[in-house]
Amino acid sequence: MVECRKSGSLKGEIQVPGDKSISHRAVMFGSLAKGTTRITGFLQGADCLSTISCFEKMGVSIENTGDTVLVHGRGMRGLEKPEGVLDCGNSGTTMRLISGILSAQDFDVTLTGDASIQKRPMKRIMDPLSRMGADIESLPGNGCAPLYIQGRPLTGIHYASPVASAQVKSSVLLAGLYADGETAVTEPSLSRDHTERMLGLFGADIASEGTTARITPARELFAADIQVPGDISSAAYFIAAGLIVPGSQILIKNVGINPTRAGILEVCRKMGGDIRMLNRNEGRGEPTADLLVTHSSLKGTVIEGDIIPTLIDELPVIAAMACFAEGETIIRDASELKVKESNRIAVMAQNLTAMGAQVQETDDGLRILGGRPLHGAVIDSHDDHRIAMTFAVAALCSQGETKIQGGECVNISYPAFYKDLGSLIQ
Repeated sequence: MVECRKSGSLKGEIQVPGDKSISHRAVMFGSLAKGTTRITGFLQGADCLSTISCFEKMGVSIENTGDTVLVHGRGMRGLEKPEGVLDCGNSGTTMRLISGILSAQDFDVTLTGDASIQKRPMKRIMDPLSRMGADIESLPGNGCAPLYIQGRPLTGIHYASPVASAQVKSSVLLAGLYADGETAVTEPSLSRDHTERMLGLFGADIASEGTTARITPARELFAADIQVPGDISSAAYFIAAGLIVPGSQILIKNVGINPTRAGILEVCRKMGGDIRMLNRNEGRGEPTADLLVTHSSLKGTVIEGDIIPTLIDELPVIAAMACFAEGETIIRDASELKVKESNRIAVMAQNLTAMGAQVQETDDGLRILGGRPLHGAVIDSHDDHRIAMTFAVAALCSQGETKIQGGECVNISYPAFYKDLGSLIQ
């Protein structure tokens, strides 16, 4: 149980942990590469540590010294059959991406995870991988983990994905590294493109046009130095807090502003938020900037369509922020929120209502009428890190005490979150 209260203004400078998506991929691709990949800014959250653990169990030597991780790659065919199952913990990214890699190995393996992961849909990767020739089975028979994978020779396909999902796209593209011809994935709208950007740095022949990414089989990948920017999904909580807490101004350093991830910045500007980008840097693969966030009078907006994949993880905190905006905010086309660590549509509606907000749950989103004062409540995080962090922010502008059940789950992506948030309170 974590207890939070209404705060004074937030002032100061902060650096959020490294990007979770990029940290995962750097370890995976480095494991498949020749040579030693040096990763700086690596996120030391439970999810990314699950990825390290899985590859260590397949014979990859990984030195984790904190901010820097050295991955001594074994080459594309160098992974070894692990002893026992591979435990992906709470990480959907680990399970879905590693499935694409394991589908082409010369051994069999079982993937499992925690209770939450065992409820999340894996059929969305099983279907395209099976079309490529993969032998992948849901052991419970319900399209969920544990998964049993027997490595097989793979055939390249052109997959029209029914969902805009970077995890689905990446799983298929990684399998495509081992296929007998070109593999392509076309999405209904563009999901985050970290895989495409980073595989190019490792020497893969990969290209994108519109919402289609194509990859040709690779004989080898080659080690790279990866600098992980601050995670915009973690920065989102400080962006929201800075905008809604009166008198606040926060400088968030070195945040990744990849256009396929930065939809929250566009939404905040539409709502009247004062966010300035300083020290922009295109970097090597991923653009970054410092974000100066100043308290603002916000107004409601409509969030829908192609922008949704660029802020899917930020929608809970955007929904909380909308409670402090004038007028109505409507979130549509976000049914993907139902299959995250929790059903985030239902959980947000339930918890915001408990705090006094006027919220309506819809099939694919939420309608929020802002302007009503919120009060403290007992919040059930459902062990979902993004729910816990969202309500820690909402509590800053709510009367009384807010108690977050399972609030320690922030360790999945941001172990120092409460400490960092407290450091800004005046």
